[in-house]
Amino acid sequence: MKRLVVYASGSGSGFENLVNASRKGALNAKIVAVVSNTPEKGVRERAERLKIPVYVFRPTVPDEYKRITDIFKPDFNALSGYLLKTKDLDPKTTFNIHPGLLPRYGGKGMYGHHVHSKVLEDFAQGKIQRTGLSMHFIPEDGEYDTGPVFFMYDDINIYLSDTEKSLGKRVNVAEHIFQPLVTNMVINGEIHWDGKNYDSLVVPKEKIKKIKMLSVAE
Repeated sequence: MKRLVVYASGSGSGFENLVNASRKGALNAKIVAVVSNTPEKGVRERAERLKIPVYVFRPTVPDEYKRITDIFKPDFNALSGYLLKTKDLDPKTTFNIHPGLLPRYGGKGMYGHHVHSKVLEDFAQGKIQRTGLSMHFIPEDGEYDTGPVFFMYDDINIYLSDTEKSLGKRVNVAEHIFQPLVTNMVINGEIHWDGKNYDSLVVPKEKIKKIKMLSVAE
């Protein structure tokens, strides 16, 4: 079974969702650690309850990412609500889930409620009717929300009554449905790239199409 390290800066709900999927057999990976620069936001409590090692990331320590890799020896790295730029992680096996559609709603500073705020602004101006989520590999330079996108779900309704919080909750529900399924495809090698050339990305389109047909309750 492949070894997976999860990186999280928020509450860690995505991390817990992946752990549960792993333990139920829906994700063919063992989560060997969660890394967080803000464990006080809930990650530590979840990790202790789930009996998963938590590593507190120290931004001022040189080569911290290399140290994490040396300690936990992951086959893959999954960023789930992680807000720092990464480096020294293998781009072939490092990927992220983003609560918006890329590239329009990505880039530095575009995370969490900032994404939903921009989405609602565009909705109010009649530019869009729906939002969604994206999953992508992270290139060697770790630049925010770049790298080849291998999954995108763009069918989450936006309502006139929506706030950043209410919209964020619906996006999060969809993330919890799709993240383990698509992550499993990466773990199993069905989705992959060479770490350098975007054109090398391989995605089984028919299987992705079937996954997108899953019901997302709103």
